[in-house]
Amino acid sequence: MSDVLNRLSEVLEERKGADPSTSYVAKLYDKGLDAILKKIGEEATETVMAAKDGDPDKLVYELADLWFHSLVLMADQGLHPDAVLAELDRRFGLSGLTEKASRPD
Repeated sequence: MSDVLNRLSEVLEERKGADPSTSYVAKLYDKGLDAILKKIGEEATETVMAAKDGDPDKLVYELADLWFHSLVLMADQGLHPDAVLAELDRRFGLSGLTEKASRPD
C-alpha cells in the first residue's frame, strides 16, 4: 500500500512545477490552499453520501477521491504520506479513548 502512496506522492511533487493549463493538480496548487480545502470538503460530502447510499463500489470511488485530494493537501503543505502512516503506527495498539484523552484541549 505504501508503494502506491509513495508513487503518488512523487507525482504530486512533480506537478508543483507543472503548467496549470496541462495538469489538474498543478491547477489546484495554482489556485491555492482555499481551492484545495474546498475540494476536500466536496469529496468528504460525496463520501458521506455514497456511504448513505449503501453502494460499496461508489463508496470506494469517493474514498479514493477524498484520499487523493488529502494527499494533494499534504504535498501542498510539505508533508509526505509517511507522516500520517507514522502517526497511525504510533496510535496502533492504543485505546482510542486513551489516545483521545491524551490530546491537549
